[in-house]
Amino acid sequence: MDMLKTLWATIRQGKIELLESAELPEGTRVLVTLLSDNETEFWLQASQPSLDAAWNNNEDDVYAQPL
Repeated sequence: MDMLKTLWATIRQGKIELLESAELPEGTRVLVTLLSDNETEFWLQASQPSLDAAWNNNEDDVYAQPL
């Protein structure tokens, strides 16, 4: 597998349990990111830098000028 893929999972009895089926070869390396119970807060924080870059830029000032 030569691409990154995100799979949702939960912890059950101390083990990571995928919420969807995936054929992963034995020994596949994974990166686990822990999410708080409030996933909304996680996504807000994760997307904030991109939102700031899109909304807080001088290039859009041209649209505020009358034609």
